[in-house]
Amino acid sequence: MDKINRLSHLFSEFPGIGPRQSKRFVYFLLTRKPEFLDEMVNLISNLKKEIKSCEDCSRFFQKGSGTSALCEICGDKHRDKSKIMIISRDIDLETVEKSGSYNGMYFVLGGSIPILDKNPENQIRLKQLVAFLDKKITEKEKLSEIILGMNANPAGEHTAEFLKNALSLFTAKHNIRISTLGRGLSTGTELEYSDAETIKNALKNRA
Repeated sequence: MDKINRLSHLFSEFPGIGPRQSKRFVYFLLTRKPEFLDEMVNLISNLKKEIKSCEDCSRFFQKGSGTSALCEICGDKHRDKSKIMIISRDIDLETVEKSGSYNGMYFVLGGSIPILDKNPENQIRLKQLVAFLDKKITEKEKLSEIILGMNANPAGEHTAEFLKNALSLFTAKHNIRISTLGRGLSTGTELEYSDAETIKNALKNRA
């Protein structure tokens, strides 16, 4: 396989990118100046070195000058510790944050569960989620609500239902409300593409 096709194949592994679009990316790069390519190569090669996963919520964040294992959200003393929103991906967290309508904590699952999947535990960070929630209870933080911020599509709804069942004993034992985003998100909607007003209404009408 020549380098054009090899690079095109790598681009095609990106979410939502097909063979034609991935080939366009390669030809676009071939028209750029060397400085553009050098910067891109440098950023990619240092991505894993400079970005790490938060010890609590599992979101990716830029390493600072200190040694903190927590992202800026988990380390913020002014956040509402009584609420935790469980979401599928980092990009969904960014969308909710930009809406300015939520000031609680998060947990990033790292994906969602396809409806016919036989091993759902392998699709999401279930063990890390349970450990995270146990830690919050042990630290005696007044956790009162878990919000399931899943996409309004079949995989998102299936994931939410799976989490409700998986966390039912925990929420009952500690008297924690478990809710889902309400009206505002129409069927098929992904959080990533929702505007601030839509997210605000979905949070306001959660049930």
